[in-house]
Amino acid sequence: MEHMSMLLGFGALDQIALAVVVVTWLVIGWFIEHPPASRPSVSLLMQAYRREWMQQFLTRQPRIFDASMIDSLRQSTAFFASASMIAIGGAIAMIGNPAAVRGVAADLTLSTESLAVELRVLLVVGFLANALLKFIWSHRLFGYCSIMMAAVPNDPADPMAAPRAAQAAELNITAAKSFNRGLRSIYFALGSLAWLLGGYALIAASLLTAAVLFRREFASTSRQIMLQSA
Repeated sequence: MEHMSMLLGFGALDQIALAVVVVTWLVIGWFIEHPPASRPSVSLLMQAYRREWMQQFLTRQPRIFDASMIDSLRQSTAFFASASMIAIGGAIAMIGNPAAVRGVAADLTLSTESLAVELRVLLVVGFLANALLKFIWSHRLFGYCSIMMAAVPNDPADPMAAPRAAQAAELNITAAKSFNRGLRSIYFALGSLAWLLGGYALIAASLLTAAVLFRREFASTSRQIMLQSA
C-alpha cells in the first residue's frame, strides 16, 4: 500500500493532509450545528428567527411576502446547485485531459505523473459532489415547506393553523441546515485546491477555511446584530 501511494505521488505528508482536511470539515460542521449553549452559532440563532417567521406568517395578510421569501430561498439553492454541477463538469473535463493535467503538474513542480494530480482534483470533486447533493435536497425541502405554508389556514384561530405553521418552520430549518452544509462543502472544495501546491498547503488551507467558518459563525458582526434585543 505504501509503495502504491509513493507511485501515485502520495507520501506520508499527503496522507496526513488528506486526513486533516476531512477531519477538519467534519469537526467544524459538527461544532457549528452543536455549539455550546453559552455561545450559539449564527446557524443556530437563525433557527429561532425562522420559527418566529412562521409565527408572524400566521397573522400576516396577505401572505405574498412569505411566498416571495420561500421562492427566493429556492432560487438560491438552485443557483448553487447549478454552479456546483458546472464546477464538477469542469474538474472532470480537466481530469479527462491528460496533457492539460501534466501541464498543471509541471507548472506547480509536482510529479508529472498525471494520475497524482487527477487524484488531488478528485478531492475537490468529492466536496463539490457533496455540496450538489445538499443543495438539491435543500431545494426540495424548501418546496415541502412552501406546500406546508400553503396548508396553513387563513384564520389564525383555526386549531390547525399553529401546528401547521410550526411544521413549516421545522421544514424550513431542516432545509437551511442542508443548504449550510452545502456551503461548507464549497468552502472546503476551494481550500482543497491548495493540495495542488503540496501537503503543507492543504493543511494550511484546511485550517484557514475552518477559521473563516468559525469567525463567521461565532465572531461576526451579523451574529452580534442577531443577539441584540429589540
